[in-house]
Amino acid sequence: MECVVQGIIETQHVEALEILLQGLCGVHKQSLRIHKLCLKSVPNLGLVASEIRLLCDLEQPEPTWTVRHVGGPMRGTGAEQISVLVRPMIESKISKNALRMFYALGYKLDHEQLRVGFAFHFQRGAQITVTVSSINKMLKLHATDEAVPVTPGIQLVEVTAPASSENYTEVVAAVSSFCEYLAPLLHLSKPGVSTGVVPTAAASLMSDGGGTKM
Repeated sequence: MECVVQGIIETQHVEALEILLQGLCGVHKQSLRIHKLCLKSVPNLGLVASEIRLLCDLEQPEPTWTVRHVGGPMRGTGAEQISVLVRPMIESKISKNALRMFYALGYKLDHEQLRVGFAFHFQRGAQITVTVSSINKMLKLHATDEAVPVTPGIQLVEVTAPASSENYTEVVAAVSSFCEYLAPLLHLSKPGVSTGVVPTAAASLMSDGGGTKM
């Protein structure tokens, strides 16, 4: 499982956020350049549609690939009362031939995007990761070098932490507590939930879209 909240910030304020995060986390930031591909299954693969995400880390000397499957959000009265989204998530390292393999299994590319920015990884009541990135779309298939911003001047901020069914309440508390320190610069909420001040063009970033639609 994972706990996650998102928000947006104007690019002009990213430097201030970076300084704040540096002071809070006590670790150096890591550059982020991720090519993300969203694949969806076709009807002949089963009655229930399946969606997976392939992530290619372009910051590594030799690009590395990861496959992620994210389930639906935890539901119920308890889930509605917390400000952090809790959802099942499975992630695994894979080879560079993964895209070809999923095509062979019948998956189709739905959309792709390039995320460029930085991340902080640290321990603060939970293993928390904060990413700040611009979301870019490709003008041509897989052409990451020609990617252009989906919403110029706006960047996506994500705070995530791994959890389990036994400790997710503690992780939610840790994430919520940490987010309070970022309140002067941005408001964080569950993915897909508008804060009431999000410009329409930027709202798509918070629903995990904004990529090149195929």
